[in-house]
Amino acid sequence: MQSPKFLLALLALAACAPTVPDSGSGVGFGNYSEYVRQREATAQAAGQPLSAVPAQPVFSTERVGEAIDNAAGGVTPATGGAIGETQIAATTGANRPRGNAPAGIRQEAGEMRAGAAMSDEQDFDAVSSRETIDSDAERLARQRAQYQVVAPTALPQRSGDAGPNIVQFALTTTHAPGTQLYKRGGLFQRDPLVTCAKYASPDLAQEVFLSKGGPEKDRDGLDPDGDGFACGWDPRPFRNALR
Repeated sequence: MQSPKFLLALLALAACAPTVPDSGSGVGFGNYSEYVRQREATAQAAGQPLSAVPAQPVFSTERVGEAIDNAAGGVTPATGGAIGETQIAATTGANRPRGNAPAGIRQEAGEMRAGAAMSDEQDFDAVSSRETIDSDAERLARQRAQYQVVAPTALPQRSGDAGPNIVQFALTTTHAPGTQLYKRGGLFQRDPLVTCAKYASPDLAQEVFLSKGGPEKDRDGLDPDGDGFACGWDPRPFRNALR
């Protein structure tokens, strides 16, 4: 039978295979150096050459920081270690504007220029850094010097004969529209719908009515009910405005 011979061959091959460290021994987590020393000692005892295996590198925060800076395109501090406040100020302070303006924005006279019309007048720290009590007094004095008082003047008078004043007529009356106060009638009474259609508004009809002898006379037939108001003109809005 060939089974015993096959098993013996497998055992021989296993004996010749190099020893692999147990994963439970923590290779890469602190025991790799011990494994290398044991391997070199075994090779020297057997008289076999063995290439040197580098020991496990010691963890360094400086090398990690350098790798991060190189990947991000940054600059690694020459001295290594933690970056201090002085180094941060050296890299950011040169382009940092005063106040709370974003980088690249320059503040002048209470406003941020470079295309941003934003005021910092509500920022006490920013204002106090450039304004004083004396400067506020000077600015207040300049504003007072520019202040001008315009005195009211009388309303201009109309030139020439502008016709009857319908507002003044409305204020001299007290009766309601439709109350007859003036005598009307005659053989040649005109249709008020036709005569009033000639005017664009009751105000214009009232002006013409007063200019031709109204309210006592009604030559054009604009006030057939005799209340003194032509073409339905209403004096009450003018009365209410005076109250």
